[in-house]
Amino acid sequence: TFQYMAGGGGRRAANHLYTNTRPDGLTLFRISSSIVPYAVLGEPGVQYDIDKLIYLGTTEHLLYYLFNTRVEAGLNTLAKLRAASGVRIGSAPVGHTGYIHSRLTAYLLDMKDPKIIPGYENEDLDVAFARGEVDAQVASTGTVIEHDLVNKKLVDFHAAIEIPKGRKDPRFAHLNLPDIETFAKSEKEKRLLNMMRAFRSVGTALLLPPGTPKDRVDILKEAVRRTHTDPAFINEYRKLTGGDEPTPLMPDEQAKVVREIPRDAETIDLFKKFAGTGPLPSR
Repeated sequence: TFQYMAGGGGRRAANHLYTNTRPDGLTLFRISSSIVPYAVLGEPGVQYDIDKLIYLGTTEHLLYYLFNTRVEAGLNTLAKLRAASGVRIGSAPVGHTGYIHSRLTAYLLDMKDPKIIPGYENEDLDVAFARGEVDAQVASTGTVIEHDLVNKKLVDFHAAIEIPKGRKDPRFAHLNLPDIETFAKSEKEKRLLNMMRAFRSVGTALLLPPGTPKDRVDILKEAVRRTHTDPAFINEYRKLTGGDEPTPLMPDEQAKVVREIPRDAETIDLFKKFAGTGPLPSR
């Protein structure tokens, strides 16, 4: 049977998994990756330990984002982008991944007094960008392809966000975009990017409670591995996503991503500044 459990961006379900679920391998939870940053950042309401949860993998974890500006804005070089004041960057709501990406990108590119305009859903931002209500955006590959932004030459591309680091998207190789880490000036900024990438690449997690017997865990891990490499599953995934390929993160690798997330106080404090509404920190 399937049961939906709303509340706290996945925290309620994760708390239930951790404290109330019998560890017999018969109950699995599929929970948003947001439960990981909630725990790392010390958000209220977290009653689970992310290092003790048992991870069974996710179907998608390779991502690629492209920061671009409208051609009409005339910001076709990094020098022009940095010289312009008050560039309007449309983004998702405050605290959302897209919002954090937008603020981090503006910060690392040394933009002058950027205006982050949050609150857009995907389709809304597409419309606002096309109408010139905002000048720039951090776009997913889906947005770029759907609106044919490359071939129609509607935008100027400036940088990419590779998730995980080093993951290039061959469809955009000809753009020769530098990864955002190219602009990091310190180890502190690189740790911040490591945290951001890890939070995003964990993906929607399939989980078991701590204490589940190893033999049952191993059976389920193998089932996940076989599913993600099954041609029938891959074909069905393509149909459901309009042609996208699954990019699975297998169970042990997912757990490793979680373990290696930076946990130091300095990085946590800095990340919170980008997730909040205050001014961007100085460099």
